[in-house]
Amino acid sequence: MLNHGGAIRAAAGRYGIAHEQWLDLSTGINPNGWPVSDVPAAVWQRLPEDNDELERAAATYYGSAQLLPVAGSQAALQALPQLRKPCQVGVLTPSYAEHAHAWNRHGHSIVPITAETIEACLASLDVLVLSNPNNPTGVWFSREVLLEWWSRLAKRDGWLVVDEAFIDATPERSLAPHSGLPGLVILRSLGKFFGLAGARVGFVLGPDALLQRLRELLGPWTVSGPGRWVAIQALNDRCWQRETRRSLSYASARLAELLSWQGLPVTGSTSLFQWLLYDEAAALKENLARQGIWVRYFDAPPSLRFGLPGSEAAWRRLTAALQKNSAGCLTRT
Repeated sequence: MLNHGGAIRAAAGRYGIAHEQWLDLSTGINPNGWPVSDVPAAVWQRLPEDNDELERAAATYYGSAQLLPVAGSQAALQALPQLRKPCQVGVLTPSYAEHAHAWNRHGHSIVPITAETIEACLASLDVLVLSNPNNPTGVWFSREVLLEWWSRLAKRDGWLVVDEAFIDATPERSLAPHSGLPGLVILRSLGKFFGLAGARVGFVLGPDALLQRLRELLGPWTVSGPGRWVAIQALNDRCWQRETRRSLSYASARLAELLSWQGLPVTGSTSLFQWLLYDEAAALKENLARQGIWVRYFDAPPSLRFGLPGSEAAWRRLTAALQKNSAGCLTRT
């Protein structure tokens, strides 16, 4: 099992700080997610049904009807490698580590690549897997570049797999309108922008034949009834989506400014996090943890990802902790 953000209960045990006293900035999840109302009792009492409007709501939201609901994009990225014979798979690094892990465990040869080396490596790859924007670096790839890479892969029956988990705040950059193209696979999630990580709802967008194979592999009822019900409401809530895009843009800029004021090197960002490439990342992570603030640490390269505080009290707490760090008041590890 790979490490991820969250895991506050484990942090509480390690640092002796009660679970409810932590400020969790480690996940990149919208701290002010879509407001879930009471789920009707009947939704809990019957098996999930495909004709419940989820696919229609998702098709309208994503701009494509060629999609498959899954139990979070994690379920899809673990299953996709089973749909191809072992081959050469280029995986962006650093990036979401589960991609390389999933392809590797099913016998594929992993070729670690960076944004700068994709072009040079593409001719030797059967599959290219990347996130757009990238997690954790915040690197973006334009639609035009991605489609050019897809075209070159598709000519030899290759795939381009694009994880768009963090793209919802800027939907105009999504490849979703092109999801019918052969060999183009797009992963979407309600966990980040909508703040519904616990619902475990995501979608795979792609050509019909691939989606059918994936459906057969995953089996029935991949998304729970309550998860489907919540997703329908959230996907249809246009007013909340518009306001959230504005508020996230403001909060992301505010976080970048706060970190910069404290002398911390903001290296990359999205609407939901700021990434710091920082030699003293481990020490800063440890010092913040001692104050009950949990951020995401990466060791290759040494870096930190800061998610957004969800309230003014949380902003004040993070500011105070960073000021202590910049003043040299915290013990180095």
